[in-house]
Amino acid sequence: MPVCPLDFRYGRDVVKDIFSHERRVRYYLEVEAALARAQSELEMVPVKAADDIEKAVAEGKVKIERVDEIEAEIKHDVMAIVKALSEQCGDAGHYIHLGATSYDIVDTASGLQFKSYLEILRIELEELRGALVDLAVEHRDTLMIGRTHGQHAVPITFGLKMAVYADEVHRHIQRLDELTPRLCVGKMSGAVGSMAAMGPNGLAVEKHVMKLLGLTAERASTQIVQRDRMIEFVSLCANISATIEKFSTEIRNLQRTEIGEVMEYFHAEKQVGSSTMAQKRNPIVCENITGLARVIRGFLTPAWEGAVQWHERDLSNSSAERFVIPHVAILTDDVVHKTTNLFRNLIVDSDRMAENVSMSGGRVMAERVIMALVERGIGRQDAHELVRKAALVGGDFAKDLLAEETIGTLMTAEDLEELLDPATYVGNSGAIVDRVVAAVRKG
Repeated sequence: MPVCPLDFRYGRDVVKDIFSHERRVRYYLEVEAALARAQSELEMVPVKAADDIEKAVAEGKVKIERVDEIEAEIKHDVMAIVKALSEQCGDAGHYIHLGATSYDIVDTASGLQFKSYLEILRIELEELRGALVDLAVEHRDTLMIGRTHGQHAVPITFGLKMAVYADEVHRHIQRLDELTPRLCVGKMSGAVGSMAAMGPNGLAVEKHVMKLLGLTAERASTQIVQRDRMIEFVSLCANISATIEKFSTEIRNLQRTEIGEVMEYFHAEKQVGSSTMAQKRNPIVCENITGLARVIRGFLTPAWEGAVQWHERDLSNSSAERFVIPHVAILTDDVVHKTTNLFRNLIVDSDRMAENVSMSGGRVMAERVIMALVERGIGRQDAHELVRKAALVGGDFAKDLLAEETIGTLMTAEDLEELLDPATYVGNSGAIVDRVVAAVRKG
């Protein structure tokens, strides 16, 4: 009976497969086969034994049902796999798991999982970055109001907003690239990290196993790979989720009826916004993303706590990580993928943006008037006070400015008409978009 929403509602199959029970067992088997092969090449086990073990793994002779059956009896997941594999290997079974401890297999299998997952996540982040870059280019000069504290501030362009977002995703890709070699590691260092069971070949076995699997060897470990690596992974996903939630929150706000500048795609022929309010076009994708992003960050605490181990290791991290790693990975990919689709299909109402810019009757151009007064010899603080008082009168802003004696002697109605044109006060917005696009496309 499915209980977790990942089983039936959230996540993409391509990622869920990586963290599935079946795939996890497959990774364990691949590690055991690589260990046997490395040991055979160092003359620690017969070559034929390594051949037979590899063949049993490659041909899928170990069945998940048998593994589960053994584990139910002996209460040990790794030994269940070792026994199930041994059953399929004849005499070669005597050499399986030779000199290894459980977490040599578990943590190295995790390295394989992370390697597969990060390749997918990177592609998804690139897709999101591309969607944002396309919007930045398309709306490089699309005028809209900038807001601070939820209030109209000064004009910007929608392209600038998207360029800021694209550059942030670009940094996440860089973080992922920096993390990858630190996370995709494995170990064959034995019970407490000394490699004693491997004898003089310990370092060589570990190096060769990791070469076969395409991983880096942990330089020094206890019985487990050190959990600062897991912390960094979960923290990266939490960081990405915060960015994604910021994006979705902005779209939700801009879709408010009274703002109406952008909108999620809505399939008007089929989609239902509300069970009772038939007119509704709710931002359900953004709201879904927001909720899942918060769940991702909720896993930060158990991830950090799992790094605190007694001596060379205890088991307190194990049960938590079975929840933390798959959920964080699957949900992070899910929200990134959904956000890419959100922006690819985003409805942008540039006319409504222009209407909202003009809503304040020119008051959003107060800063520009201050700068013009300074150019005409008024001290900055005095100019600010003059413009502030005129802006708060509540009437026709241009007339209220001219009614102020000092301003009226320095400016004409024609001067103010030009100064209060928001389309001419977006600064270097276009150049900033160009700069971001060039940097991102360069990689």
